[in-house]
Amino acid sequence: MKKLGLHEIRREFLDYFEEKGHLVAPSFSLIPKNDKSLLLIGAGMAPLKKYFTGELTPPKNKMATCQKCIRTGDIENVGKTDRHATFFEMLGNFSFGDYFKKEAIEFAWEFLTKRLEIDPELLWASVYHEDLEAAKIWNEDIGMDKEKIVPLGKADNFWELEVGPSGPCSEIYIDRGEKYGCGSKDCKPGCECDRFIEVWNLVFTQFDKDANGVYNPLEHPNIDTGMGLERITAFLENADNIFEIDEIKKIIQAIEKISKYKYGTEESKDVSIRVITDHVRAMTFLVSDGVLPSNEGRGYVLRRLIRRASRHGKLLGIEGTFLTEVVGVFIESWMVEYQELKSREDHIKRIILAEEDKFQETIDAGIQILESYIEEMKAEKKDMLSGEKAFKLYDTYGFPLDLTLEILQERHLKLDEAEFTNQMENQRKRARSARDDGDSGWGASINLEIFDGSESEFKGYETISTDSKVLALVKEDEIVEVLSQDEEGMVVLDITPFYAESGGQVGDTGYLEIDGSKVEVIDTKHNKMGITIHMVRVVNGSIKVNDSVKARVDESRRDSIRRNHSATHLLHKALKEVLGEHVNQAGSIVDQNRLRFDYTHFESPTSEELQLIETIVNREIYRGLDVTTTETSLEEAQKLGVVGLFEEKYGDLVRVIRMGEFSKELCGGTHVTSTSNIGMFKIISEGGIASGVRRIEAITGLGVYNYLNEKEEEIDQMSSILKTNKTNLLDRTRSIVSELKEQEKEVSQLKMKLSGDLSKEIIEEAEKVGDISLITHRVENMAIDDLRNLGDKIKDRLDSGVIVLASVADGKITFLVMVTDDLIAKKILAGNIVREVAKITGGNGGGRPNIAQAGGKDVSKLDEAFAQLPELILAAKKD
Repeated sequence: MKKLGLHEIRREFLDYFEEKGHLVAPSFSLIPKNDKSLLLIGAGMAPLKKYFTGELTPPKNKMATCQKCIRTGDIENVGKTDRHATFFEMLGNFSFGDYFKKEAIEFAWEFLTKRLEIDPELLWASVYHEDLEAAKIWNEDIGMDKEKIVPLGKADNFWELEVGPSGPCSEIYIDRGEKYGCGSKDCKPGCECDRFIEVWNLVFTQFDKDANGVYNPLEHPNIDTGMGLERITAFLENADNIFEIDEIKKIIQAIEKISKYKYGTEESKDVSIRVITDHVRAMTFLVSDGVLPSNEGRGYVLRRLIRRASRHGKLLGIEGTFLTEVVGVFIESWMVEYQELKSREDHIKRIILAEEDKFQETIDAGIQILESYIEEMKAEKKDMLSGEKAFKLYDTYGFPLDLTLEILQERHLKLDEAEFTNQMENQRKRARSARDDGDSGWGASINLEIFDGSESEFKGYETISTDSKVLALVKEDEIVEVLSQDEEGMVVLDITPFYAESGGQVGDTGYLEIDGSKVEVIDTKHNKMGITIHMVRVVNGSIKVNDSVKARVDESRRDSIRRNHSATHLLHKALKEVLGEHVNQAGSIVDQNRLRFDYTHFESPTSEELQLIETIVNREIYRGLDVTTTETSLEEAQKLGVVGLFEEKYGDLVRVIRMGEFSKELCGGTHVTSTSNIGMFKIISEGGIASGVRRIEAITGLGVYNYLNEKEEEIDQMSSILKTNKTNLLDRTRSIVSELKEQEKEVSQLKMKLSGDLSKEIIEEAEKVGDISLITHRVENMAIDDLRNLGDKIKDRLDSGVIVLASVADGKITFLVMVTDDLIAKKILAGNIVREVAKITGGNGGGRPNIAQAGGKDVSKLDEAFAQLPELILAAKKD
């Protein structure tokens, strides 16, 4: 048996099949391409699926890959056992109508016994019990004893989908020896013990299963095989499991060094080591392939992996962030095959560090609150956390549900998941209700009554005015025949130049003119049925059903909207150029005054990056790029590399907006004809709005001119207030700030002196609770930093005791509790005390054993809270 490591086995496999005439392709991205049925690639054949179905023609009829795979179906078991993993690599060879069973079996046998030099006596095979052809090949062509060819049923040895390609399979097993077995004389592949491990699955796709369940033979049957790289490596290295493979042990050793814990010493900590080791591999490849942490889809998978690994670092005693250090070790090893990991290393580490940092901010507070819930459950002898509390953790504090479940399971506790789901659904209903408030009563029932199904024809791309006919009128949810002067209602036209709000662009406004009557169009929207609705107010005269009208869009307003909308396309491209191709649009609003653009990014851009983004947009404006519109198929647009925003909303025919060669996007909005029409672009704000999503607000055209004038006026006013001219404004401001800092320093020193004097007085108020000194004191309007300084001064003068201070300001209480070190050993803990006194005043909080703080809401209960302290201290001392 050859002594080969993981990277050598991968290369040996690919070289072997290249010699056999296969096209060796690099691993496909973990993000499925043009396949919405998959969240992530979880099998070697998944990226090749359309070659098997015949939808696409493969580059060659024989291929081989080593495919990165992620499966998270049993993520909860990762770490708990040494068999489960979310990330793995799948070696596979594939035939698309070229060779079939005989060649596939012969290739596998030759590779295992000749290239890897595995003893043929250790190899067994299973076959589908009806597949006599495969059994015969194993016996007669390979020479395997019939006793070692195990027939198994459909559940084990038949691969199929509900409809489509399917067929029997044959699995190759390695006999690890009797010491791994169950002792049964009938022990063989299919047994539940660990003696026989499956290393290679050969799938013979020879049928096309139809909707009636009939297996129709394929004219050109296919081959799909898969062998787990980590599993075969473990066998060749004589390792008991994948975590003992040499290359993976390098990751474990890095974690050992950071945590100062030796793997194999304590099972509970070994679990954490295995979780981090596995998750680091998965998160590194996910980020490398373009996934960003988010709260949905594959982004949530990444977020969960990072947060789970980070938490297990805490369980190992690791303080602060550490994952990027482990990621670096992994990249150094795996870059031998995946060179892109090294070139993207900085990007990968930045994203993981940003997410880990963010999680560090929430995990301590979340765990502290969850621990208080668990303590309450224990006191009340309950074993189930309410869904309401779990939802509060999730919704208010951003603490992930899966982490709540995991911590509860570790304590052998349960969660009322049905109640949590109910709370989540109620929140969704509230959100839907808020969105529907703007429906103006235009419900589906009215739509069906007044419209025959032929939609209004939109002419707004070509013109801003049309001769139109009134098809329907509605007033106060009722269909009417006429709207008179000063009345408001809704109008449906057969032809309209008015753009209805969609894709982030607001609806047009303007006028309808009818023989001396004038109707103002206040807004334009699509209703739920897709009908264009004009929200109107009759300025004078009236409007009736079947009237012929002149429909005119407010041209000046439309032009401003066009400028802002076209600028979003330039901005989107500039963001990708400066921050990276991972940036995508997450939403937008474009109106006549400004543009608002939401985008995916993991951290705040620097001021230099924002300046560069703004410069790029203005550069393309000044170049005067032609803005052109074409309609094409979605497939053709994808081939052209067009950026699609919210791809699932597009039909087969799409509208492509080009701005020279700089930008190509799918878009249904209205745009300028040249980028020079935009005039100028200015970012006025940038900030985060959700985890992994940021927002830019900007202005264009005259909006920039007006903005600059306003800033000029502000500068003039500041110069007047500071009694200086504009040229010296910065110097004057710096001088004032310097003077203020000196004054603040004097004030701080004075406060410290006063705290020292006050601490003497407060200590004299101390009372005895048994042999323990208890100091309580209320102050007014004292900031938390000053409250801590006061507590420190008291503690410095106190040999032993408990200090409870309360600052009252604006009808709220801030508690600070300090406990001297000698009392901590007696189980008198600041965190427990502050939580109980805060609870009396309707608040909560916590902290460390020696210092903790909390908030209270009911000032009237403060004396009652202080009065409970002796009882709390005595109870803690008794425990």
